[in-house]
Amino acid sequence: MEAQLDPMKDDLPLMANTSYMLVKHYILDLDVDFQSRVIDGIIVLFFETGSRYRKTTSTGKEGCQSQFDETCRIRASEPCHVPVTEVSACSSKTEYNDFAICGKGEEDTSDKNGNHSNKEEASGISSSKDCCDIENHGKKDFLLVLDCCDLSVLKVEEVDVAAVSGIEKFTRSAKLTDVSKELEYLRNQIVHELVTLPADRWKEQLYYFTCCSQAPSCGELLFTTGTWSLEIRKSGIKTPTDFPHAIRIWYKTKPEGRSITWTTDQSGRPCVYTMGSPINNRALFPCQEPPVALSTWQASVRTAAGFVVLMSGENSAEPVQLREGILSWYYYVTMPMPASTFTIAVGCWQEVKQQSFTAAMQTNIEFSLPSSQADFRFVWHEEICGHVEYPCRFQNPAARLQAVIPYRVFAPCCLMEHCKEHLLQLIPQCLSAAYTTLGTHPFSRLDVLIVPSNFSSLGMASPHIIFLSQSVLPGGGHLCGTRLCHEIAHAWFGLAIGACDWTEEWLSEGFATFLEDIFWAKAQQLSHDEVKAQQELKALLRWRRLRDEVQNSEEELQVLRPKKESTGELSESGASIVKHGLKAEKIFMQVHYLKGYFLLRSLARTTGEASYLASLRKFVHKFHGQLVLSQLLPDQLVLLLETLLEEKTLCPRILQSLEKTYQLREQDAEVRHRWCELVVKQKYVPAYGDVEKFLREDQAMGVYLYGELMVNEDAKQQELAHKCFAAAREHMDVSSAKVVAEMLF
Repeated sequence: MEAQLDPMKDDLPLMANTSYMLVKHYILDLDVDFQSRVIDGIIVLFFETGSRYRKTTSTGKEGCQSQFDETCRIRASEPCHVPVTEVSACSSKTEYNDFAICGKGEEDTSDKNGNHSNKEEASGISSSKDCCDIENHGKKDFLLVLDCCDLSVLKVEEVDVAAVSGIEKFTRSAKLTDVSKELEYLRNQIVHELVTLPADRWKEQLYYFTCCSQAPSCGELLFTTGTWSLEIRKSGIKTPTDFPHAIRIWYKTKPEGRSITWTTDQSGRPCVYTMGSPINNRALFPCQEPPVALSTWQASVRTAAGFVVLMSGENSAEPVQLREGILSWYYYVTMPMPASTFTIAVGCWQEVKQQSFTAAMQTNIEFSLPSSQADFRFVWHEEICGHVEYPCRFQNPAARLQAVIPYRVFAPCCLMEHCKEHLLQLIPQCLSAAYTTLGTHPFSRLDVLIVPSNFSSLGMASPHIIFLSQSVLPGGGHLCGTRLCHEIAHAWFGLAIGACDWTEEWLSEGFATFLEDIFWAKAQQLSHDEVKAQQELKALLRWRRLRDEVQNSEEELQVLRPKKESTGELSESGASIVKHGLKAEKIFMQVHYLKGYFLLRSLARTTGEASYLASLRKFVHKFHGQLVLSQLLPDQLVLLLETLLEEKTLCPRILQSLEKTYQLREQDAEVRHRWCELVVKQKYVPAYGDVEKFLREDQAMGVYLYGELMVNEDAKQQELAHKCFAAAREHMDVSSAKVVAEMLF
């Protein structure tokens, strides 16, 4: 597949074959070196067999394609429509906290292309097509494909998880007759049991993930790196089911890697942070980038004393001194998220301490909410979440009452006063406003970091952490407050609820832009008239910006769903592309923000803002932890068309756009029937051919269309009815022909 890609093309490839194997957990063990501008790392990946393969024993049988009957287990991966011996001794880097990861110390044996010294064997891997022929039922070795770019991969090895002390508890369901023969199956069974532990055993799960990550190797795996991928195989393994489900990768980042930025902060101190776009995290660690690969992670990061490590993590990490001058920071996440949401920032940041009045404000906001805002907090816990099992805050009574989650602010020392002046007091107000609008905060805490001046956006939201540009700090609190509200909104839309297809950016940015105004108005405690005036002014400014962009940008970049009817489609392996994902100018465009905003604003004005926000609260509770698409299901299209049939008039442009957008001529007969009814009612002549085709080919459903053609007393429509009946009458069912004749004559 990769051999056919043009590296200069503007579509971002998502190469990982997630349909065959799906990462469920990552453990990262990283050393940050500011002198060489390199992050030296080990990553251990724990897999489950993908949705296209059923569980089979390790007897050489090929994996069978399932009919996606693992619905419960992979529910968070499916879109909804609008997640024994002792452990080997560690190296010298062993002083860690609760779930520490052993350190590294391997010699760099890579060549200049980043391949390990087994390159003579690995060089035989040229592409997915050459090395893994799933359709030929295992005639060739299975090939695991990970998303990877700008990395030097040093070694890939299988992890002997069966060597972990106490791991026997995860082998009880494995019925083995010949352990020596089926040891590979035993290891995979251990991983399966571990990744499927119930949510209330998450601490035990993290502990054993850590132990497994430290387990000895049981053999190196063959690999090769390409422009966009890392391809791994094990000789003789023909199917994903039998491929090692725990692998360890030794690698180094490159100074020029596009996922991370090495720079200096506003005080002139060195720092590094992840960009998040356009290639996400594939130049930080080998991963599965498609959104469907929802996973959890743990990470230990070592760096020189004096540096602070911030990361997407549920815990507020405290550094542990390993040896003089070296500190280790540990974070973990138990809510499955796409690997693209992983964020790290390392610098000489200082925490902006909360003042006493700020802490008091947080307490007051948390426990003195208006009673009208409390109703939804006590009902939802009776419902069952729709995502895969994890320790969910929506099911936690204490979390449902938490209007303001714990938060911290970090900045370079020269910006401390600016943060104290505005940002620090705005955070609890904005968090509380978000809570009163949408309910339970999806994440348990929040760090806010003022990033270096070369950051290319005003803000970026990741789980548990928000990056803010220094540009939002001066000039009072308005810009800072609105941007903070926008990024907080992403906790629900973009993070807790993600787009199943990244080309549908508006599902994240449109909602965040719309909710930004709602949150900010509540945070300011404005009157009704003040809210209306502020929102009308913002709408005008956004309309002018959208008008200018539409006039001055490429038309293909203005489309909210550039893959059109292919939105959400994947190759058999699970690979896909992000349309225009590498196009530099797209990063700075606002179309997906603004068009999405105006769509949602229109819906809110049509239904009433209070009703619309109530529906958003229900939507959030139903779909948090899952992936969504904006494509309509057939029944939803039927409802849409029936609703439009109630409209007195629709202009031809709307009808043309409707047919083009939803490809109505390609839909099922129920949808096409409603479309034909709409065409007849609106006398939309360009689509009369659709009506004629339906009357001829869908006679079981078209009888009453004849009556609608006649009742309008329109000459062209009556002529069409007679024409169709004359052509079909001879072959029609007798009863149908009689009914139609009575309508026409």
